[in-house]
Amino acid sequence: MERAASEGRTVAGRTANLPWVEKYRPQTLDDLISHQDILSTIQKFINEDRLPHLLLYGPPGTGKTSTLLACAKQLYKDKEFGSMVLELNASDDRGIDIVRGPILSFASTRTIFKKGFKLVILDEADAMTQDAQNALRRVIEKFTENTRFCLICNYLSKIIPALQSRCTRFRFGPLTPELMVPRLQHVVEKEEVDISDDGMKALVTLSNGDMRRALNILQSTNMAFGKVTEETVYTCTGQPLKSDIANILDWMLNQDFTTAYHSIIGFTLQNPHEDNMGVAAVFTDGRAMEHVLP
Repeated sequence: MERAASEGRTVAGRTANLPWVEKYRPQTLDDLISHQDILSTIQKFINEDRLPHLLLYGPPGTGKTSTLLACAKQLYKDKEFGSMVLELNASDDRGIDIVRGPILSFASTRTIFKKGFKLVILDEADAMTQDAQNALRRVIEKFTENTRFCLICNYLSKIIPALQSRCTRFRFGPLTPELMVPRLQHVVEKEEVDISDDGMKALVTLSNGDMRRALNILQSTNMAFGKVTEETVYTCTGQPLKSDIANILDWMLNQDFTTAYHSIIGFTLQNPHEDNMGVAAVFTDGRAMEHVLP
């Protein structure tokens, strides 16, 4: 009993120190909150034991990696995971050597005690060189019977056509606010975060459908300020407040050039922590103003 309690405290301690992105990463396909049509199709592949090579593409933070990791956990038990799944970030080792080395070695060997195919997950595959992608195409052709390859990328155009044609492609679009808010509320309740309605709206607005970015901003703002409001969220991310942009526009539209110029320069100097320099530069550039002033 004491040993079990001690192990429980150890696991709890580990999860307490994790970034919220990893702490609340979906563990099963049922935990994922979006792209239900894609998930149901992949689930059907798994149930029928007909999983093809996969190519998941789309903007970051939309569930591509979480989907494949959930698939892997459904296919293999914990003790089998290390021998049956190879997960690589292709942006770290993007040359042909990574294909001829670890990937070829893993795909070409069969397991003795486990039937079925192995799984190779290549994250950020669009960072691989063209030579590496061509080499990977040959490996996929040769070891399809033994291994399934799952590629993840942000830009489909950077994957060579020969690889695209060998994979079933799924596009993961940005998450909608209707899907993001309930998941963020779940994290807020679990972590006992003090958040206002305008703070939640600011999180969703700044993340642009990227769940990873939303969770990172939420955790950073909570740690820095102890309360998540619109002002603290914009301050933590260095984004200019809506009220600041409204003031700049008001000065430009309703004041003469000299007064507006000095008002914006003074505002920029008073708020060095915000990302206002780019905004101010547009309005205070004399050459740009020639197109605005009569």
